[in-house]
Amino acid sequence: MSKTNHEVLIKCEGLSKKFCKDFKRSLWYGIKDVSLAFSRKGGHHDTLRKDEFWAVRDINFELRRGECLGLIGHNGAGKSTLLKILNGLINPDAGQVTMRGRVGALIELGAGFNPILTGRENIYNNGAVLGFSRKEIDAKIEAIIDFSEIRDFIDMPVQNYSSGMKVRLGFAVAAEMEPDILLIDEVLAVGDAGFRMKSFNKITELMRQCAVIFVSHSMQTIARVCTRGLLMQKGEAKFASSNMHEIVEHYFDVFQGEQAKIEFNDFADIEQIKLNGVLQTDTTQIFETKFGEDLTLSLKIRIKSDYPKFCINMHITDKDMKMVAQSVTRQTHDLFQNNGLNHIQLKFPELTLIDGEYAITIFVLYENEHKPYNAKILAIYRNYIKFKVSGLKEVLYAPYFLIPEITHN
Repeated sequence: MSKTNHEVLIKCEGLSKKFCKDFKRSLWYGIKDVSLAFSRKGGHHDTLRKDEFWAVRDINFELRRGECLGLIGHNGAGKSTLLKILNGLINPDAGQVTMRGRVGALIELGAGFNPILTGRENIYNNGAVLGFSRKEIDAKIEAIIDFSEIRDFIDMPVQNYSSGMKVRLGFAVAAEMEPDILLIDEVLAVGDAGFRMKSFNKITELMRQCAVIFVSHSMQTIARVCTRGLLMQKGEAKFASSNMHEIVEHYFDVFQGEQAKIEFNDFADIEQIKLNGVLQTDTTQIFETKFGEDLTLSLKIRIKSDYPKFCINMHITDKDMKMVAQSVTRQTHDLFQNNGLNHIQLKFPELTLIDGEYAITIFVLYENEHKPYNAKILAIYRNYIKFKVSGLKEVLYAPYFLIPEITHN
């Protein structure tokens, strides 16, 4: 097919799919639906029967060549079911989907591979399914093998591949076969960081000639790769936007993080907390800050006299409970001398976290100077400080180490 810029390649209209929680009842429903279909009375029901639920409900969108749609939502939101419908693996119960052109898909780890065949043989099989002649596959196979970085194992049966090797080969086949539509589920998370970066760069390159649907729980990845976003919840489309700042904000607004709690404080108490000069009045409070601004954490910590010196560890986690940054004062500063009630200020210059809501966990530790790094926990304040970042400019891919400017008196 000729490739016209910005043509609609995917069109979903009222797409719905339901499943039954009870296996035996689902078989009975299937038999009834088939019999109704043969009797020309219709094989589908708009209402739910006992134990049924909507996995996908009334999804509508168009995706054009050159666009990348990020599907986001918690586990069970319907993202993978929607991708399977688009790829033709399951049929919808209502609505219709129109796909124009060749479809490359990386939906389930190892899906589409024959485990007893070698990697090379699977490349030819996949290419044939996509409609390529053997001559055309011959012209592409070296590029596929090079991209996958598994040349030493390409003639080994796929059943002996590690999960990372399957991802490498699967993505290489899907990307190098010049698809018009590329569907990618969370499977890229299995690969190592270097290959993920290489894959994201390839997706950006492919977007010039195809439409991409990308499923991920990583808001950093979604913000970097996608041009549009669709937030799903319980099978329904809750929010759609081409503004990735908005879609990330809605994602974090929908999902609440773990509650704040004092996990342990037998030997130390945090009596006062300020973030950027604002006093914390309760643990539900959410402080506001902007991308690239300094983050200043002021603490009043009372420590029992038995512990002459102490240090502080700090973890910052996102709404998915993934650690995005950490700070260990012991590694960048001398141990703090215990003054009973200690005033500690940690200033983190130009904090660069993606838009969203974060929680800070504080560990107060005692370390014997004669036995370095053999620490005793004095207190743990888990997810005790919440703050929201806005003003996205860049994307950070991995946890990074924060080096604060420290004041202690």
